[in-house]
Amino acid sequence: MKVLKKIIIFTTILTLFIVTSLNIVKNNIYANAQIKSEKTIKIVVLLSSFNDAYISLIKDNLEKIQKENANNLEFIFLDGKNNTDIQNELITSTLSTDFDLLLANLVNLDANNIDSFINKVKSKNIPVLLFNIVPFVTTSIKSYPKALVIATSAEQSGILQGDLIVNAWKSNKAAMDKNKDNILQYIMLTEKNNNTLTTARTRYSISTINISGIKTEELSRISSEGTKEAAQMIMESTFLKYGDKIEAIIANNDTLAIGAINALQKYGYNIGNKSIPVVGADAIPEARELIKKGSMLGTVIQDPSEMAEALYKVGMNLIYNRPPLSNTNYKFNETGFVVEMPYREYKE
Repeated sequence: MKVLKKIIIFTTILTLFIVTSLNIVKNNIYANAQIKSEKTIKIVVLLSSFNDAYISLIKDNLEKIQKENANNLEFIFLDGKNNTDIQNELITSTLSTDFDLLLANLVNLDANNIDSFINKVKSKNIPVLLFNIVPFVTTSIKSYPKALVIATSAEQSGILQGDLIVNAWKSNKAAMDKNKDNILQYIMLTEKNNNTLTTARTRYSISTINISGIKTEELSRISSEGTKEAAQMIMESTFLKYGDKIEAIIANNDTLAIGAINALQKYGYNIGNKSIPVVGADAIPEARELIKKGSMLGTVIQDPSEMAEALYKVGMNLIYNRPPLSNTNYKFNETGFVVEMPYREYKE
């Protein structure tokens, strides 16, 4: 009986020891898992240029997201200085470091350059999101499951720009049609990099005006570096040539539009009774102020905060191997790997 009692006591003690040990192991495993999940996520953000007004707004909004997640998220921003060679060097050096995700706003949107970029990223097996580009398919993007595109609809932005001009013409034709020939004489102001975004935006803005029944005549298509100073300089010389013949100016973005307005104001336009309608794109703060003052007709916006949020949400899904659009309201277009962010007319 004494032997049986000792066996029962020993068995009870052994059971308690095993249960306690298992709990310790379980807690250690949980603690290690927590440490792993709370590691700092490093996201490299490769930008075409810190000086681009719209891109800088996306950067600002990503920085806000970083502050909200300061304990476990770090964005590393790299400036391509609007130079393909500089950006390619940054890509090469970046791929030799450790990080979790690459967000890429490329300077050169040529299909061959994109293919080369994706192939480099693929060799490191890192997820990548290309953004602020026109949605088009290249073999390399389609073949790499960790590559997605958060795209801009250049077609939609161009249509909305065209709508701004159409509405202005219909509501104020007597003032806009200066020579009373029922034809809109306009200047098209484009950015020199002439990528697919600006090309499509240009085409659809004019086609929208024509589809509405308004005849158009392009007085001049001028190309500028992407600064308001450069746009002002080239617009000043263009104004000296065409002057009062100009009935509208369509700029590929707000920076160019602001430069054009500065040129017009030098000659007494868009500050008083004389005015030439100017439209842009991106709704940057300075453009909003000019619209408020009545110096600029209008602009279109793809909200930079919404773009930043999309990059963050989809990017985190890629990092954690979740379905890319999990817990979001985004949808892929027909390609299956491109999300198109909407534009809308900016309203005060």
